[in-house]
Amino acid sequence: MTKSQDNDVKIETQSTLTCPECGQAVTETMPTDACQWFYECTNCHTLLKPKPGDCCVYCSFGTVPCPPIQAGQSCCG
Repeated sequence: MTKSQDNDVKIETQSTLTCPECGQAVTETMPTDACQWFYECTNCHTLLKPKPGDCCVYCSFGTVPCPPIQAGQSCCG
């Protein structure tokens, strides 16, 4: 967990991605300086892409949204 530079909001940098195809759950460290639009499942090799309206795979399939969204900013902008 890190602190945002703009304020005292604590940003969680770990999120568990769950594959919608096989159910494999893997905890990953989210990038703080870029969006992650694709993620290949380590079990079934399905390529995960954000759901419509979401900015990245963490917002669609993770337990924690991406750092920019946590900080109340727009992601990838």
